Amino acid sequence: MARITLGGNEIHTIGELPQVGSQAPDFRLTKNDLSDVSLRDFAGKRLIVNIAPSLDTGVCAASARHFNQDAVQLPGVIVLTVSNDLPFAQSRFCEAAGIANVVTLSQLRNRDFGRSWGVEIVDGPLAGLLSRAVVVLDGDGKVVYTQQVPEIKQEPDYEAALAVLR
Repeated sequence: MARITLGGNEIHTIGELPQVGSQAPDFRLTKNDLSDVSLRDFAGKRLIVNIAPSLDTGVCAASARHFNQDAVQLPGVIVLTVSNDLPFAQSRFCEAAGIANVVTLSQLRNRDFGRSWGVEIVDGPLAGLLSRAVVVLDGDGKVVYTQQVPEIKQEPDYEAALAVLR
């Protein structure tokens, strides 16, 4: 169980992020076109998994925008932004923000991602949402970097996540 804060008040996640060096847990998440994908669908690709409570918040939107800009500079890297937002809302957000280099994924049909990746918030006002975290995977699905952002209102360490891919 990770201890994080929301506005300085302690809240908790259901577990811990996958460990560096381990195989990332598989998932089934829903894309904007309502098709479901799994980690296997991205086999051979290096991934930045940007996990966010909701794209309707300023910090979540900022992280999606930041990784959208960085993704084009890293050949062979795909950015996945995962949240509980509905695919329709994710699509509207990307359209309005001009985000074209990020694949948004929703827990619409399956909530296992938050549990198996240890990022489901279990208490406080955001219970049931995902914590803010970044996980970077190599082309074999192995975890090469993680950051559980300690304060929900804080942006992730973009440079540290990108450095492992350069």
